Amino acid sequence: MTVMSVITLCGGIGLFLYGMKLLSSSLERIAGAGLEKTLEKLTSNRLKGVALGAVVTAAIQSSAATAIMAVGFVNAGIMKLVQAVPVILGANIGTTVTGQILRLGDISNDNIFLMLLKPASFAPLCIAVGATILLMSKKKRTKDIASILIGFGILFVGMTTMESTLAPLKDSESFQRIFFLFKNPLLGVAVGALITAILQSSSASVGVLQAISSTGTVTFSMAAPIIMGQNIGKCVTVLIASIGTSKKAKRAVYIDLIVNMLGAAFFLVVVYGYQALVGFPFWDNVVNRGNIADFHSLFNIVTCILVFPFTNQLIKFSRRLVKDGEASKIEEGLAALNDIFLNTPSVALEQCKKAILSMGETVQENFEIAVGLFEKYDEKKVQKLEENEKFLDRTESVMVEYLLKITAKDISIPDSRLATEIMHSVSDFEKIGDYCGHLAEEAERHSEQNVTFSADGQREFTYAAEAVRAIIGMTVQAYAEENAVIAARVEPLEETVDLMEETLKNKHIERLQSGTCSTKSGISFVEVLNAMDRIASHCANIALHLTQRLSSDSFDAHAHLRNSHDGVPDEYKALCHYYESQYLEPIK
Repeated sequence: MTVMSVITLCGGIGLFLYGMKLLSSSLERIAGAGLEKTLEKLTSNRLKGVALGAVVTAAIQSSAATAIMAVGFVNAGIMKLVQAVPVILGANIGTTVTGQILRLGDISNDNIFLMLLKPASFAPLCIAVGATILLMSKKKRTKDIASILIGFGILFVGMTTMESTLAPLKDSESFQRIFFLFKNPLLGVAVGALITAILQSSSASVGVLQAISSTGTVTFSMAAPIIMGQNIGKCVTVLIASIGTSKKAKRAVYIDLIVNMLGAAFFLVVVYGYQALVGFPFWDNVVNRGNIADFHSLFNIVTCILVFPFTNQLIKFSRRLVKDGEASKIEEGLAALNDIFLNTPSVALEQCKKAILSMGETVQENFEIAVGLFEKYDEKKVQKLEENEKFLDRTESVMVEYLLKITAKDISIPDSRLATEIMHSVSDFEKIGDYCGHLAEEAERHSEQNVTFSADGQREFTYAAEAVRAIIGMTVQAYAEENAVIAARVEPLEETVDLMEETLKNKHIERLQSGTCSTKSGISFVEVLNAMDRIASHCANIALHLTQRLSSDSFDAHAHLRNSHDGVPDEYKALCHYYESQYLEPIK
């Protein structure tokens, strides 16, 4: 080969890999978070899990992406290990679809209609149509569809370029001698694994082998061990992605590796054993793209069938490899925010929402602890509150950094809107946690300085706490259910809490003037009211941003607040009256 031939070959490989990446990433964006919801819902049955893994992989053209998602869900606690294993097995089957598509290059030129299915014919058309749509369309989804067409076309242009560059090698004795070495099964497996590990894709590695087969020098005995090794090599991508994940997630990765190693071992014994005893008539026959695609499919389907009944045994073995250990609340809570999801931004954002819900549940717990401390101060409960506060602080810090990584990618408009809302909400939940801490500090002061509220003050404190408890619960529920109706009820309750703060401060001043309340308890009472009012305000912020995301692009937050406070909507006025009757009227 000349220097220019090598450069052209490298260019062809580059086009092929870029086309596959563009195709896969565009398909993932279109599928979006629906992939996650589908995986979560349909993996209770193992057979469904295998089918789902195959379908998702065929749809997004990446077994590594599917396996990484499954590992990520195990890491986040969304999916159990026993659910993830069938998905990974199915992903191994789904990845063979790419090779079956690439075999279209073997179609005969005899028939004009069949000839149109050849990559050389439709690849330029795909690129032309995709580029036209991409340049003319302004809609994100339409552009993603255009990117799929362009990626598909570039993939086949790269394939054709590789084939045309490699064609002269069919007469090269050196090239034939090199490939003859791959008749050694162990060497073939090692080379297949190495190339796939470098390319980070078994589909790409199989595609390159299919391109080389166009030279007419690759026989079945050479291709078979390479294909076996390719399935082992693709596990490297998932292994790299699993760095920093939980022990359960690492088990899923090791199971994927073990499955492919067992499959390779089984095929080596059966294929080479049969060849030694009986002999395959096609052993030294030259293979084409279709033959390679078929053996790749056969390997993964048979491996899945053989391993599927022993899923539980694989899980037990993985537990021996990776033993259990204790994880802190912070580690468990942040497991969802793993870089493993970043290649699928919509899924990564769904994980952020789950982490925020953990924050919401934590602030609910901290508020209950803080309020309870005024009745009975307990150091153990204070320690729990402080542990929760560390979790909230750490989650906010990690979440902001994680969101910056997500928004640095090419994400859709809905995902961009979601990222903005999450950025605001995580800050508000963290501040609610801070004010729960302020309440706990006031309770500590009561305990140390023997401060108590007056009878009226205690009664007012109870009603104020009930109102704030309700608004926190309502906010968390609205966020969990993504319910705009529930979110709309938060602002009227926040306004009621504002009125309560103003009313109770005035009543408190009267008690101070009359001498029925001490100065120490008076200062503490005002601090408590301020903290509760700020908690309610941050709940209203969260509800507002949630409503903004769930509404249309034309949503105007300032107009929403203006209309709310002007009392225009009758429903808003009715809710305000209801909350006032519940929490304010009894203590006026």
